Amino acid sequence: MSNTTPPMPELAGVSHHHIEARGVRLHIAEAGSGEPVLLLHGFPQHWYGWRRLIPLLSGEYRLICVDLRGFGWSDAPTRGYDTDSRVADVLAVMDALGLERAALLAHDWGAWTGFHLCMRAPERFTHFLALNMLHPWPLHRRLMPHAWRFWYTALLEQPLLGRWVLHHRPAFTRYLMRKGVARKGAWEPSAMAEFLRSSSEPARARAGEALHRAFALRDIAKLVLGRFKKLRLTTPTVVMAGAEDFMLPPSVLSGGERHADDLRIEVVAECGHYLHEERPDLVAKAARELFSRSR
Repeated sequence: MSNTTPPMPELAGVSHHHIEARGVRLHIAEAGSGEPVLLLHGFPQHWYGWRRLIPLLSGEYRLICVDLRGFGWSDAPTRGYDTDSRVADVLAVMDALGLERAALLAHDWGAWTGFHLCMRAPERFTHFLALNMLHPWPLHRRLMPHAWRFWYTALLEQPLLGRWVLHHRPAFTRYLMRKGVARKGAWEPSAMAEFLRSSSEPARARAGEALHRAFALRDIAKLVLGRFKKLRLTTPTVVMAGAEDFMLPPSVLSGGERHADDLRIEVVAECGHYLHEERPDLVAKAARELFSRSR
C-alpha cells in the first residue's frame, strides 16, 4: 500500500477519526447527533457509500460509518477478513467509542456481518436494517437455482487472481457496479471513480480477494450444512431487497422467519443491488420507522 494517503471525499457535516481495534487502525466517519446508528458498507464501497443517506438521517441520529478492515481509510492487513473477525472488529469499535447499544444499518457484506453481530451480541443492537443481503437461513430449493448469479465471485476469491483483477482490471468492478443498479445513470461519475480507485489499490485489492475467499471457504459450507440453523435472531430486523437485484432476487429471501423473533422482508420495485444509491429516501424512511419501534 502506498505511503501517500489519498484525499478524503468531502461531505458537509462529516468528521473523521481513527480507532485502534484489535491491533488494526480503523477509520470512522461521523455525522449528526442523537441515538447512535452504526453503518457498515458493502463491496466495493467504504464510508462514502452512505453520502446520499447521511444528509437524510444526520438530523435525527448520530451516524457512525465504519470503514471495515481493508477498505476506505482503514488498515489493510493480510489477515482477518472472515465473518467472525469482522464481527469482532465492529464490537471492538463500539467498545472504543463507549457504545453500549446502537441501531444497525448495513449493506451487502456489511449486512452479512450485521446478522452475525446481532446473533452474537444481541444486547448491543436495538434494531437492524439490512440492505441487499441474504439472511443466514435461505431455503436451499429457492437459493440453488440462482447460484449461477454469483459467477463473478469465482474470479474474485481465487488466490492471486482476485487481487490481480481488482488491481489491474477496474473495468470489471465498474461492470459489477453498473449491473448492480436498475436505473441507468444512478452512479455519480465522481463516486464511481472513488470506489474504483479505492478498491484497486494493491492492499485493498488483496483485501477484496481475501473477503470473498473467506466467505467461500467458511460461510458457504455452513450455509450448505445448515450450521446457522442453531442460531436465532432476536433483534427486530427488516431486510430491504431490490426487485431487480442481479445477485440476490427477492425470491431467495423466504424462510428466515422461522429463525427470528421479528424479521420482515421489504421489496423495492425498480431497484437493484444498491438501494442506498438508488432510493436513499426509501431507505431513510424504513430506518426511521424501524428504529422508532419498541424492541
